[in-house]
Order: sequence, then structure tokens, then C-alpha cells
Amino acid sequence: MLDTKINTFLVLCETMNYTRAAERLCLTQPAVTHHIHYLEERFGCRLFSYQGKTLSLTAEGQRLLGLARSLAYNSRRAEEAMRSPSVLSLRVGATKTIGEYVIAPRVKRLIREMPELNFSLIVENTRYLLHALDSFQLDLALVEGYFDRERYQLLSSRREDFFGVCASDHPFAGKVVAVEQLLEQRIIVREPGSGTRDIFQQMLKRRGYGLDSFSRRMTVSDFSVIKTLLNDSLGVSFLYAPVVEKELEQGSLSSFKLEGESMSGAFSLVCLKDNMFAGEWADWLMPEKK
Repeated sequence: MLDTKINTFLVLCETMNYTRAAERLCLTQPAVTHHIHYLEERFGCRLFSYQGKTLSLTAEGQRLLGLARSLAYNSRRAEEAMRSPSVLSLRVGATKTIGEYVIAPRVKRLIREMPELNFSLIVENTRYLLHALDSFQLDLALVEGYFDRERYQLLSSRREDFFGVCASDHPFAGKVVAVEQLLEQRIIVREPGSGTRDIFQQMLKRRGYGLDSFSRRMTVSDFSVIKTLLNDSLGVSFLYAPVVEKELEQGSLSSFKLEGESMSGAFSLVCLKDNMFAGEWADWLMPEKK
């Protein structure tokens, strides 16, 4: 159903190379060039430009890319629905905080009430999930923190507390500390692309600092390892409330706040812009805050 020239445009946007795009599409390079020239004449604008030898999208090309992604996604979903009208499928991504600590009750309810649904869940960081939306590997994604609202459609969201975490016998436990005191600690952060890391870096940026302001820092992608390190007083971290809810109740870990900061982040259910099939799932998947 999707126009072949739009498909060529999408592949060229992904490869940013006419030769590789032609190979992937099993076309000649002149055919790829012809498709792009046709679209440029149709829309009356340049879609690509060269800066030296590097191919890049123009502002008009960026605008078409957002529209074309939505067209391609809706076209694929419509074809699937027409081929197998009795089959329901849903591919969801969730960040590690949401996937490991929040979404399970919603998934159980969904599967119990819709046993015929073919359901898949991928738990990864925010950057990975947004890329998976772009490449049509996911229908919906539950992400933390910041995302491009010009590029993705927000279906539902909720706020969640975000604060410092340390061992229960750490000097910071239960305190309000200055950012200068924090910089003296070993900071434990998630990997690049994580929403948890991103919201912390944004806080530092507001204060005129960055991760390189810490002389001691550690990157760990697994929450259980982070919590073990915190429990052994090997550093401090900043996490969303659901990640350490049990440990705070049991007293094995404690929270602390930064002076002058009341931190929280958004858990957001997002999809590609103009997704025709996503709205019906919002109430099923967005977890309610306790």
C-alpha cells in the first residue's frame, strides 16, 4: 500500500547513502535518484543536501520523514489487519524502570482479559525504544524522561518521584545536601540512552555541572547491581521511587534530596505521530501511580 517512492525515501534516510539504499532496495542507484527527484518535484522542495561529501536531510526532508514514518507504520498495520482480521497483535517497549518495577500488573490484566492477543514486551533504555519505534519494530513505548514531542505522539503520562539513594548508614541518609557535597561522592549512573541518566544529567546542567564534574563515577546498566553497590556504601545514585520502594521500606537503603531541587520525571506512553491504531491501548498500558 505504501508508495514505492516514499519507501525509497525512508531507506535513504536510514542509510544516508545512495549506493547502500539501492542495494537494500534491489534497485539501481539511478532509480533511487529518480525516486528522490520525483518527490522533490512533487513537493516543490529539496529533501537532501550535501555538506562536503556527507548527505543530510534539509528541514523539509525532516518534515517529510516524520510524515513518511507514520504513513509507513499505518500502512503496515492496515495490511496486517486485512490479511488476518481475527488476529490481534501488540508490540510494546518499556524502559528498565517501568519494565522491571511498574508494568507487570498491567500486562497481567491485559493478557487475562484478552487471551487471544499476541503480545510482546521489550525492556530496554529510552534511546533504544525510540529507535525501535522509528524502525517499526514496536507499536508503543513506555519511556522515562525526555523525548522529542515533535517526532512522537504522547498518549498518556504520569509523574514519578526521583531522588538520591544511598546506604542507610551513609552521611547523606535522610538529609538535604548541597550539590557541591554530592560532587565529592562516587556517583553511580545508568548507561547512555537511559531516561534515568538523562533526567539526572539535566539536573546537573541546570546547576552548571556535568558528569565529568565528578572525580569518581561509575556506569552500571543493571538496577540490582546498582542497589548492591549502594547498600555496600560504594557510591550514591539517583533513581525513580519504584526502583527502591522495597529497600526504603525495609531500611536497607535511604533517600536524600538535593538542596533547591524537587525532582520528578514523567513516565510516558508514546508512539509515532498520527498512529491510527495506538489510542485504544493507552488505558490498558499506562500504569496508575500508587
